[in-house]
Parts: sequence; C-alpha cells; structure tokens
Amino acid sequence: MATTAPTSGLAPVNGIDLAYQIFGSGSPLVLIHGGFGSVEMFGPNVAALADGRQVIGVDLQSHGRTPAVDRPMRFETMADDVAALIRHLGHEQADVMGFSLGGGVALRTAIQHPASVRKLVLVSAPFKRSGWHPEMIAGFDRMGPEMAESMKQTPMYETYRRVAPRVEDWPILATQITTLLKLDYDWTDEVRSLPMPVLIVLGDADGLPPRHAVEFFELLGGGKRDAVWDRSGMTRHALAILPRATHYDIDVSPTLATTVASFLDGA
Repeated sequence: MATTAPTSGLAPVNGIDLAYQIFGSGSPLVLIHGGFGSVEMFGPNVAALADGRQVIGVDLQSHGRTPAVDRPMRFETMADDVAALIRHLGHEQADVMGFSLGGGVALRTAIQHPASVRKLVLVSAPFKRSGWHPEMIAGFDRMGPEMAESMKQTPMYETYRRVAPRVEDWPILATQITTLLKLDYDWTDEVRSLPMPVLIVLGDADGLPPRHAVEFFELLGGGKRDAVWDRSGMTRHALAILPRATHYDIDVSPTLATTVASFLDGA
C-alpha cells in the first residue's frame, strides 16, 4: 500500500484554484469525492487504489482545500475543471472515478472531454436526477443554505474545518451545493455515445435503486445477451452491485477498491 506523504498543489484552472493531492505512482486515476466532502471521504480506499497507480485526489469547487469562489456550481463547469487539471498535470488521459455528486462530475467529464478519459468509474451516481429514490429527491428539494449550521455536527464539516483555507466559507459551499442539487438533468442520450469503458458501481441499499444501475448498463449496451462460452457476447463495460452497501459507506468499503482496481487493470 502507498504510505508516503502525498504531493499537493493548487492548479489554476478556469478562473479558480483547484486543490489536488497525488498518491502513489503509475497510471493516473482522478478520484472525485461526493458533496460536502474532499478526497478524505474515500478513507483507506485512497491508499488501496494508489497501490500500483497514481491517484490524483481532487477537491471540487469550494470543497476541501479548494478556496471557495463566487461561481455557480454546475456539473458541467466542474467537469471542465477536472479535464483542465488532467492537462495541467501533464497527462493526455487519465482514468476518472467519481462518487455521488462527484460521479455526476466524472460522467460530465467523460461526456464533455472524452479524449481525456481512458476508463470511467461511477459510484452511486445516476445519469438523470429522477434516478434517485424519491425520498432522496425530496431531501434535495428541502435543502437550503440554512443547513450550513446544522451540518457543523457532521464528520464532513470536521474534515472541512481541518483542511479548508477559510473555514468561515462553509456557508458558501452549503449554498452552492443545495442550489445544484435542485437542478434537473437527464443525460440519457449522451450516455449512449460514451466511447470509453465504463464501470457502474452501486450498493444494494444505495440512494438509488439497483434497477437504475441496470438501466444505465443497458444504455451502454451491456446485459443485452448471453456472453457465450468465449465471452464474445460481452461489452467492455461492467456493472457491480456491492452487497450490504449503502450510500453512506460504499465509499469506504474495501470491496469498492478491489472491484475498481480489477476493472482498471483489466484488458
């Protein structure tokens, strides 16, 4: 496992300073956290994924070590940030993996900058807003800037307080995220034309139902026929439903790292 201290920096991209940390060495994998988080959200899976590859942990707009900015938070603009970071670090291509909100950013990165993404891993992330369970959508709709105060009791705030350049910018992050989560989207048509191999990962007790992951997989052409004895009926895409995993612990599940590593290292 990778145990050395990471290299860190701020990349000037698209008018913001995007914070990143680099763990390990080898083929690059950009790791994108969920809402209100930072790379620490993946816990021990950062080191597990960095065993044999270079993990580039990015802190999205106004998250973590990235200074808060007065810019509308959108999946599309954050995807542009990720693609610009890949180029800034001298890579033509990188594998890209995102969880939850970060999965939406990862998916938009692949849609908007397909040449920059070698393989795509989407963890607990729908391709349309209606893919979430209804109670999740109702929760998003109830969220507002006022929740910044109550969220100070969460582990996510504790991490932010420890790493953010200005802890008093927490309300800015809360305002930007709660605004983003209310926006509708449906990327069905764009998903069908993704050119790179895609791994869809979901917990069996996640914030979106397994049937959405299956629908996602089928949009890519997966699961349409028997693979045949010589595996000629398989696509280059993959689907994984992790047992006993929820939206609140799949990011630190050891099974996640082994599943992702197998996909990234495969032919």
